[in-house]
This record gives sequence, C-alpha cells and structure tokens, in this order.
Amino acid sequence: MPGYELFGAEERKEVNDVLETGILMRYGFDGPRKGIWKARELEQELCKRFDVRNSVLLSSGTAALSTAMAALGIGSGDEVILPTFTFVASFEAILSVGAIPVFADIDDTLTLDPASVARVITSRTKAIMPVHMCGSMAQLDELKALCDQHSLFLIEDACQAIGGSYKGRALGTIGNVGTFSFDFVKIITCGEGGAILTNDAELAEKCDHYSDHGHDHYGKDRGADLHPYLGYNYRISELHAAVGLAQVRKLDHFLELQRRNHRIIRECLEHIPGISFRRIPDAAGDTGSFLSFFLPTAFQAKAAAKDLAEAGIGGNPYWYDNNWHYIRKWEHLKNAALMNRLSEEYRKEIMHQTNLAFAASDEWISRCISSAVQLGWTEDEARARGKKMAEIIEAAMLVNA
Repeated sequence: MPGYELFGAEERKEVNDVLETGILMRYGFDGPRKGIWKARELEQELCKRFDVRNSVLLSSGTAALSTAMAALGIGSGDEVILPTFTFVASFEAILSVGAIPVFADIDDTLTLDPASVARVITSRTKAIMPVHMCGSMAQLDELKALCDQHSLFLIEDACQAIGGSYKGRALGTIGNVGTFSFDFVKIITCGEGGAILTNDAELAEKCDHYSDHGHDHYGKDRGADLHPYLGYNYRISELHAAVGLAQVRKLDHFLELQRRNHRIIRECLEHIPGISFRRIPDAAGDTGSFLSFFLPTAFQAKAAAKDLAEAGIGGNPYWYDNNWHYIRKWEHLKNAALMNRLSEEYRKEIMHQTNLAFAASDEWISRCISSAVQLGWTEDEARARGKKMAEIIEAAMLVNA
C-alpha cells in the first residue's frame, strides 16, 4: 500500500490518451473526444473485476458515501451506525445528508462489534455502515443478519480494503451498496476519486444522476438532459479515471506484493511473548495492506510506537492518539466546530453520540499498533524491517513492563 508506489508506462499511456483529445470532462464533447471514454471504461472494468452489476465513479470516497446514502433515501433524523475506529470521512458523509452518526464499539477485528451494534439500534436507525479498516473485513454475516432482522440497509465502507474479499465475494459487493476510495494513499489510486458498487440498477441510476447535479444523462448531448433529482457536483475527471484504469488492471499484482510482505513481517514478530494479532474474519480475503497487532498494555504500545518512530521505522501508527481515525481525538466533531449552520436540536444529538464513553473500543485501540505494508519492499527489505521492529518492540515491552 499504496498503488502510487508503482506508477509506470501503463498509467502514462492511459493519461496520454486523454491529453491527446483535450477532453478532460467525463460527459459530453462526443465528437472531439474521438471515442475516448476513460470513466466509462473504468466503471466497466470495476464491474468485471469485482463481479458486480453496476459501478458509478465519483470524485472521492467521501462523495461516494454521501451519494449512496442520498440515493437510499437516508436523511434528516435518520440514524446510521458506524464504528468508533474509522476515517473522519465516514461520519462527515453521514452529516452531509442530515443524518445522525451513531457510534458502536469495535472488537479485536478492529471493526464493528455486532453485539455493540445490536445495542444501539433504534426505531430511527436506517443503516449499518461497517468500515473495513486497514485492509481487512468486518464481520459481515453477523451485521447482515442484523440488517435483515431490522430491515436496515448495509452500506460497506470498503475505501481502505479494495481487493479484499469475504467468503469468496469482493468487499463492497456484499451489502446493498459499497464504496471505494481512490485517493493518493489507497491500495489503487486515481490521485483523487471514488466509486459506488451495487447490484441494484435503480440505485445505481440514482447515484449516477445525483453525482452530476441531477442530470439524467439520457439526452443526446448534456444540454438536453432532464433533472429528475436535486444533485451535486461529485464528478470524476477523465484524467483521474485514466490513472485508475491502469491501476485496477494491476490490482492483483499489488495484492500479491502486499500479502507477501505482510507475511514476512508477521513471521518476524510472532515469537514475541505477549504480542497478539488482529482477528481477521476471513484471513484469505485480507488485502495485507496493514499488519495490526496488540501489546499487553497501552503503556507498552505507546512506548513501542514512539521508539519505532524515533528509530526511523515509520508507518506504525498508534491509533489511540490519532486525530484522523479514532473517536477519542475527533475534537472538531465533539465540539461541533463550524456547526453553527445546524439546528440546536441536531447539534445536541450529534454531540450526545460523540461524547459517549467507549471503554471496549479504548481497550483494543489503546494497545494496538498497525504497520503499513509497502509494495516497493523487496523480500530482503521486508525481512530486515520486520527484524528491526521485533528488536524495538521487545525492548520497549521489557523496559515498560
């Protein structure tokens, strides 16, 4: 992780196809573009690669989440359940449609704990949003059962797990709708971009319209389109789609490298007394983009992460103090910063949810370190890194026992 490490002739070829036409927008200009439709081609490639009937490209993973919820009819007063450990975009997207983010604890999978989810379902709940964090999947059988029991939508935030699978099915294709991110540090990248995957043709059509100001895209030229929906500008460009087209064709190679280096580093750490590894519901479907593990105490984990960083072994985040990914440090949400445009009632509901205690999540995250796995490492480089990590972690555990 991520795909930008292995840019090459394939990406340049696809981008040059677009530059030679001069048509950078994905819609219209049929004549001058000379048959070059990279966004359409990438959508078709995504459907083929992930065995799903429909895909819709957007400008980001956040836009994909917002669009998916809008198309599902989720809005004011509705509740969407998500994990305490995610990227801030997950709750930002929920707020963007006027819904209320309701947080549930994670467990040793670093994803939603189904028992915690069951406890926070109310009559206002409209969807459960599992986030496949750090390249590995949530417990989808249990979460889907809850959705079926309570007639809820299952929205997969698979932005960090492109190429992962669960029991033979691609992540992002198991729920009612799934979302990908193609930003610069994802497993594959467009530079910026995102996608919606769904087997529901009507839902895909709504997403397509919503993402382009409500244009229905049925006219012979864009000016002839009708506007059946109120929408926004969440379009991807042809340049971004061109990069992604080359990247998705190399995805299997990226996954092979990640999984190899993941395995090598894990083998270097497995002998350490007291260390335990993240539980993965389907190990065969893990992308290998992160190796996540737990130390016996939060004090040891924080010290080890600090020592790794000081030794120049980067890419080993200590999530407990991370203000992008764990609820404890989301001060902008907890303080309702810049939410003056919202009603007082809505602000209170949001702040109530985000200022709750999450002891079970704290227990797991406070002891967790995740090592990002690079594509560009050789086997020898991965092994050397793993051995150095093991030395540092063992020393930190001993000193801080």
